[in-house]
Amino acid sequence: MKHELVIVLDFGGQYNQLIARRVRECNVYCEVKPYTMPLDEIKALNPKGIIFTGGPNSVYDEKSPHIAKEIFEMGIPILGICYGSQLMSYTLGGKVETAPVSEYGHTEVEVDTKDVIFDGVSDKTVCWMSHTDYISEVPEGFSITAHTPVCPVAAMAYPEKKLYATQFHPEVMHTAEGMKMLSNFVYKVCECKGDWQMASFVETTIKELKEKIGDGKVLCALSGGVDSSVAAVLLSKAIGKQLTCVFVDHGLLRKNEGDEVEAVFGPDGHYELNFVRVNAQKRYLEKLKGVEDPETKRKIIGEEFIRVFEEEAKKIGAVDFLVQGTIYPDVIESGLGKSAVIKSHHNVGGLPDVVDFKEIVEPLRMLFKDEVRKVGLELGIPEYLVFRQPFPGPGLGIRIIGEVTEEKIKIVQEADYIYREEIAKAGIDKGLGQYFAALTNMRSVGVMGDFRTYDYAIALRAVNTSDFMTADAAQLPWEVLAKVTNRIVNEVKGVNRVMYDCTGKPPATIEFE
Repeated sequence: MKHELVIVLDFGGQYNQLIARRVRECNVYCEVKPYTMPLDEIKALNPKGIIFTGGPNSVYDEKSPHIAKEIFEMGIPILGICYGSQLMSYTLGGKVETAPVSEYGHTEVEVDTKDVIFDGVSDKTVCWMSHTDYISEVPEGFSITAHTPVCPVAAMAYPEKKLYATQFHPEVMHTAEGMKMLSNFVYKVCECKGDWQMASFVETTIKELKEKIGDGKVLCALSGGVDSSVAAVLLSKAIGKQLTCVFVDHGLLRKNEGDEVEAVFGPDGHYELNFVRVNAQKRYLEKLKGVEDPETKRKIIGEEFIRVFEEEAKKIGAVDFLVQGTIYPDVIESGLGKSAVIKSHHNVGGLPDVVDFKEIVEPLRMLFKDEVRKVGLELGIPEYLVFRQPFPGPGLGIRIIGEVTEEKIKIVQEADYIYREEIAKAGIDKGLGQYFAALTNMRSVGVMGDFRTYDYAIALRAVNTSDFMTADAAQLPWEVLAKVTNRIVNEVKGVNRVMYDCTGKPPATIEFE
């Protein structure tokens, strides 16, 4: 089934994925392409619209990314954002200069609500600015449709040619009415109908998998995370027992998680497939003994997974297809237009080198994480699995600062279980981007009863984020934190102190190592 398509041309902007996600949230299919994509290839895709991203360069610098003027004569609606707006102006004869005053962050913008992009938007609206250059003169035919006290062209439009541009970023959540603006572009300018629905994706994908695989044998590395779980269920619906899923339990999962995965996918589970669980906890502990460096831990965990998986694959014999839970951000981050390169910390990193197979199957390759969850719900996968907290490939190995030991794993599993349980009881779990407990390498003096203790400190983390590229520390209710703290120090042996991480991303990362 062919969908309406909007293309995002990437000029090096940090929000390229986010723009595509926002367009898809309007139920319009969107892909990110490099700005170097030839115009005849763009035309062959027959897009309903094109969006230029931001970027770190100055358009008047000869070394900066540029684009052929002919793209504006193709009759395809174009929206330029930040650098994209300056590029549109510069290419069509306008002037772009270094701004007397740079604008960063929340900015009140005065807009012309008669312009189609701002239809239904407030006269004065808060937008997210991030620029040191500005458009000082618009090209012939354009009118100014928004401004700020220091930015004379915060937006411009040439309706007759369906060319629009905003100096600010409508795609980020800090732009209060940004989704309305993007929706106006895709529906009122590009005249999209919104045919990108998860139900039709599921139906079409299952049909395509059946045709592609035929009677072939398929092998899947199942981590129990949402991506690999959804990929496995899609294959199960398409080919049943031709699929074998190998679940490697490295002992670094959250409390009860291995059993929960087996309950869903094992012999007594809901799906028709062959399930193999490998309990490799002792093997991993031995390999991690004495290792403190986080990157070394990541590599050991990843490499050991490959070794275990290889051993199990040999028992199964030659297979025709290998399933990977690659999703669209993996594809974009590994290089636009190239095959996905799985990062070193992903569970399936390196598998193609050690497994005998003919072809890789990536049924989720063009989906964002929120879309994968929607597919999971369409497939009837249990909600607790679909909305499972994001969990890194190395698991608790990077939520334990320093050496990983059996004692430390037990401590962080119990603390994390209490934390997640109380968050759920308080009814605030669905509103958080990610939350977990980590074990610091710090030990401190405490008093419990009449005894002096010298035990570990647990750090709690909770963030609000829409894209995981940036995040704010969640302001959890104090009574929830107090209850979690009380339970952890009383119920988890070896812990006498609990701290809450108030740092955003940046400067911190979401995970600890």
